Amino acid sequence: MAKNRKLGRASAVRRSMLKGLVTTFIVNGKIKTTAARAAEVQRKAEKLITLAVKEQNNFDTVEKEVSKAKLDGKGRKLLRTATSKNDNVYDVVERELDVKMVQSDQPSRLKARRKLIAELNEFHDSEGKRVNTVNHLFNEVAPRYLDREGGYSRIIKLGPRRGDAAEMVILELV
Repeated sequence: MAKNRKLGRASAVRRSMLKGLVTTFIVNGKIKTTAARAAEVQRKAEKLITLAVKEQNNFDTVEKEVSKAKLDGKGRKLLRTATSKNDNVYDVVERELDVKMVQSDQPSRLKARRKLIAELNEFHDSEGKRVNTVNHLFNEVAPRYLDREGGYSRIIKLGPRRGDAAEMVILELV
């Protein structure tokens, strides 16, 4: 097996294409593509899932003080008027402090999270809402494979594509 398949593309285009395919594969759990692309996507995705599985529970939960805007009865922000040193008048949103339990990553999990951010694209679902792909990987994909040593995906052959006869496959998470 080749170390890096060229896939008939320039290196920047190839990296971008694979990044998009890996992101779609991890978020949707399944993609339909050519056999050569699927093999490359599978290689990259398995490494990312393994990284997420290893760092799955490597965090602490801590109390943190957070500031948020005060809201009125209708859910609008409360404003107060302030004056600057230059006698300019402007509105300031009133804030309140609150204590919240948040997840604090250990250094190795933070490093893994940064690597995943570099390897995955931003993704929008069918309704146009942004999906945080790294959180999706840590919270939904990795817990399914905690007791598994590898082999998180499979390739199902579909046959040749009409037009150029490229071997088509479905790559899906097990």
